[in-house]
Amino acid sequence: MARYKDADCKLCRREGMKLYLKGSKCESPKCPVEKRPFPPGQHGRARRPGRDKEYEVRLREKQKARRVYGVLEKQFRAYYDKASRQKGSTGDNLLRLLERRLDNVVFRSGFAQSRDDARQLVLHRHVLLNGRITKTPSAQVRIGDVVSVKEKSKSGVRVLEARERAQSRTIPSWISTNLDSFEAQVLNFPERAEIDVPVKESFIVEFYSR
Repeated sequence: MARYKDADCKLCRREGMKLYLKGSKCESPKCPVEKRPFPPGQHGRARRPGRDKEYEVRLREKQKARRVYGVLEKQFRAYYDKASRQKGSTGDNLLRLLERRLDNVVFRSGFAQSRDDARQLVLHRHVLLNGRITKTPSAQVRIGDVVSVKEKSKSGVRVLEARERAQSRTIPSWISTNLDSFEAQVLNFPERAEIDVPVKESFIVEFYSR
């Protein structure tokens, strides 16, 4: 299975902003975006924007969304194609599909400190979807689905740390979470105003529509 294996912090530096891919590290003085606020690479400081400014801006929005959710290009394009076939705004539909990923719901529910951690929990069979082990991070949740942490995994250090950190985080209203029992239920699908991802989805639509 293809996956990104380089340092996550390079992705944040390339986009010139914190994408919060590393959980608590992103809020500490050790965050590379704070220490080296320029693109990675030998010529990062001297990098200049391309000649096609409009293309560059739209590309960066698309890359930013991909990196926030940890999705590779082929899969991201599949999400876009599916969103374009649905009724309503393509941009809103795209973000809604990404938010409905199982690994994102695990993160949003406070069971993991980052989407990478959530993805690992799912892959390592620590997460239950409607009472059954599901090891597919991209599985799409539906209204009424219950996401929980396996009983034997509730005492894991990383899970407990995530729960402690979740006390100071805002759990989105479309998810009902019980942090004591590590159980969450999907109440409805998120509206755009409930998705706090710093991307301009209209630019992504324009990028693929060009």
